[in-house]
Amino acid sequence: MFDIEIERPEHGPAIEALLDLSFGPGRYAKTAQRLREGNEAIPELCYVAFMGEGEERKLIGSLRFWPVVIGGVPGLMLGPLAVVPMLRGQGVGINLMRRGLADAKAMGYQLVILVGDEPYYVKVGFGPVPAGRLTMPGPVDPARLLYRELDIGAFGHAHGAITKPMPGKPSEEIAAVGAA
Repeated sequence: MFDIEIERPEHGPAIEALLDLSFGPGRYAKTAQRLREGNEAIPELCYVAFMGEGEERKLIGSLRFWPVVIGGVPGLMLGPLAVVPMLRGQGVGINLMRRGLADAKAMGYQLVILVGDEPYYVKVGFGPVPAGRLTMPGPVDPARLLYRELDIGAFGHAHGAITKPMPGKPSEEIAAVGAA
């Protein structure tokens, strides 16, 4: 069993260690990182998973969501999602995503993108972006660019570049625009 809770500042060092273990130093060179630099993850949509009790309690997973503009449509980018290697395939990542996607929908977000392996992310409703429909701020294998609508039809107006939101535009305002 494991517990999921909202990320807090004191979780930072353990999350960074998990991300280093999961992705190595090359994680900073990934195209998705361009959308995180100078951007702030949405605190209410950043989660950690723990296993154990008391002094035996260990961080075993982490997930963050970032505000982005998806081809002109306000939305979210999911990631990074990390789970300690020995617990992969045990439902930690899937449950972190289910919680995050449900909370994002409740907050008014309508569309989420990520870069990842379709066979894994299809389990929570992601599918491939049609070829040429969206572009990232750098090279990405088109088969790994995935999206999920939190509201039916939200993807219909998304065409073009995936970008960071305009500086100074709070995530709540982005969600409100997406809900309009």
